[in-house]
Amino acid sequence: MGAGQGSAGRSAFSAGAASWLARGPWLRGDRLRWLLTPSFGDLAFAVRSSLAAALSLLIAMWMELDSPQWAPLTVWVVAQSSRGESLSKARWRVAGTVAGCCAAIALVAAFPQASGLFFVSLALWIGLCCGFATFFDGYRSYGLLVTSFTSTIVATGAIIQPDEVFDVAMSRGTYIILGIVCEATLAMLFMPGLQEKARARLLGRLEAVCAAVSVGVTRLVEGRADPEADQRLLAELMAANGRIEFDVLEMAPQTPRIADHARAAIADLLMMLARARGVAASGRVPGSDPERDYQAARAHVRACIVPVRGDRFRFRVRSQRHAVESVQNGLRACAGIIGAWLVWEVTAWPAGVTFVSMVSLVYGLLATREVPIMASGAFFRGAVWCAVVAGIFAFLVIPAVTAPECLVLALLVPMTIGGLAARNAATTGYAFSFNMFLPVLIGPSNMGRFDEVSFLNGASAFLAAVLFTRLTFGTVLPFRADAHLRRTRAWTEKRLRAIADLRSRVTAYRWLSDNADSMVRTVRTSHAVPRATLVTAMERHLEAMTLGMLVITVRQEVQAGRVPGGFETRVRVFLRVWERSGDTGARPVARALLWGLERRGVGDTALVGALAGIAGSGPG
Repeated sequence: MGAGQGSAGRSAFSAGAASWLARGPWLRGDRLRWLLTPSFGDLAFAVRSSLAAALSLLIAMWMELDSPQWAPLTVWVVAQSSRGESLSKARWRVAGTVAGCCAAIALVAAFPQASGLFFVSLALWIGLCCGFATFFDGYRSYGLLVTSFTSTIVATGAIIQPDEVFDVAMSRGTYIILGIVCEATLAMLFMPGLQEKARARLLGRLEAVCAAVSVGVTRLVEGRADPEADQRLLAELMAANGRIEFDVLEMAPQTPRIADHARAAIADLLMMLARARGVAASGRVPGSDPERDYQAARAHVRACIVPVRGDRFRFRVRSQRHAVESVQNGLRACAGIIGAWLVWEVTAWPAGVTFVSMVSLVYGLLATREVPIMASGAFFRGAVWCAVVAGIFAFLVIPAVTAPECLVLALLVPMTIGGLAARNAATTGYAFSFNMFLPVLIGPSNMGRFDEVSFLNGASAFLAAVLFTRLTFGTVLPFRADAHLRRTRAWTEKRLRAIADLRSRVTAYRWLSDNADSMVRTVRTSHAVPRATLVTAMERHLEAMTLGMLVITVRQEVQAGRVPGGFETRVRVFLRVWERSGDTGARPVARALLWGLERRGVGDTALVGALAGIAGSGPG
C-alpha cells in the first residue's frame, strides 16, 4: 500500500470513528453529548473556571501557603455562568469568611482546654447560622452558610494548637480572597462586553415574560382555565424576578434604577394575571382593567430600555420567611455537628478533625437546599468520582511530576470535564462535589506530597462525612413533601383570612409575589406527592391568590374612604366575616352586598368588580 493510500485509509478510518462516536453507544440517549459535543458557552465556562482554579493553586503554592488546595475550592464555589451571580456570591463569601474567622477565634479563645463545651458551642453557632440562612434569599443566605463552615474549618484547624488560631484564620482568609480574585480576573478576560450583554439579557427576559403573560391572560379571559399552565407561567415570572439582581450587578453602576423598574414590571404582570383570573370567575373586571396593568408593565420595560436621568423611582421588595424550615435546618445542623464530634471522640480517629470539618462544610453547602436529602444523593455520587480521580492523581500522577506547573496541567483535564458537567442539568449535582473537593483530596503541597495512608485517611474522612450528612438529613427532622404541602395550605388559608383586617398593610403585589413564590417552591419539592393531590392543591392556591387580591381591593376601598354612602358598615361586616370564616362563609355576604350596590345603581367601580369576583369564584 502506498503512502497516499495509507493516508486516505487513515482519514477514512478517522472519519468513520468520529461518526461512530457521534451516533454510537456512547451517546445513546444523549447521555454524553454534554461532554463530546458541548456548546461554546459551556466550554467557555469550563475552561475559564479551570484556568482560574489552576492559577489560584499555582499562586498559593508560589506563596508557600500551608494548604493551597482551599484556593481552587473557592474558585469553584463562586464560579457561575452569570458574572452577576459570581459577583454576588463572591461578595457574600468574603463577608461570611470574615465573620466566620472572627467567630472561630472567639470560640477557641473561650474554650481552649474544654473540648466538650467547645464543640457544643460550635454546634449551636452553626445551627444558628444555618437556621437564619433560611430567612434570606439569594446569596445573602449563602453568606451565613459560609460563616458557619468557615468557623468550623478555622476552629478545628487550630484546636490542637489554640495559640495559632489567628494564623489559621488569616491563612484561610487569604486562600478565599485569592480564589475570588483569580475567578474575577479570568471572568473579565473571558466575558468582554459584559454590560451590553447583561442589558440585552434582562430586556429579552422581560419581553419574553410580557408575551407569555399576554398569551396566558387571553386564555383565561376566553374561559380556558389550566392550573398547570398558570403554575408554569408563575414559575417563569418568579425565575425572571430572581435573575434581575444578577443582571443589574453586571450593568452597574450606570443604571441604578433599572432593578426597581424591572421588579415593578414583574409586579404589574402578576397583577394582570390575577385580574384575568378574576374576570374568568365573575365576568367582571375586579378593579382596573388587566390591560392597564399590561401598559404599566410596558412603561417600566421602556424605562429599562431608555433610563431617565434623575429617576427616583423605588420599588421595595421583601424576602419571604420560612420559620419551620429555619428551625429544622438549625436543629439538624446542630445535631449533625455534635454527632460528628461524638464519632471522633469515641473512635479517636486520626482523621477525626478532617471528618468534623467536612461535615460542617457539606452542611453549609446543602443545608438550605429545598430537599437536602435529594441533593445529598447526587452530591455523594460526585464525591465518589472525586475520590477515584484524586486517587489516580495521588498514586500515579503526583509521583511522576517534578513541578507544580506539571501538576496543574494534568489537573486541567478533570477540572474541565467537571466544568462541563456543571453546565449539564443531569450531572450538575455530581459536579458540585467533584469540582470543589478534587484539589482538597489531592492535597498539593510545596513541602511534599500525600503518602498513600494520608490520602486514604483524607478520602475516607471526606466520603464518611458526606454519608454521615446524608444520614442526618434522612433521620433528623427529614423533609416530607406531604407535610410541606399541608403546611403551605394552612399558611395560605391563615394569611387569606388575615388580609381582611383593616389594620393590615399587605399590598396586592406582596400577597401575589409571596404566594407565587410559595406555590412554585411547593411544586418543585412535591415529586413524591400524588399528581391528583398536587393538582388539587395548586388549583386552590391559585384561587386563593386571586381571592386575596380581591379582598385587598375591598379593604383598600374602605381604608381610602371610597365606599358609597350607606354601605360602609355592611362592607366592614363582610371583612369581619371573611376574617372569621374565610371565603366559604363570606361569599353569601358578598353576594348580598353586591346585589345591594347594583340595586343602588353603583356600577363600574373597583369595589363592585372585586365583590363580583369573590361572589362568582366559588360554588353557587
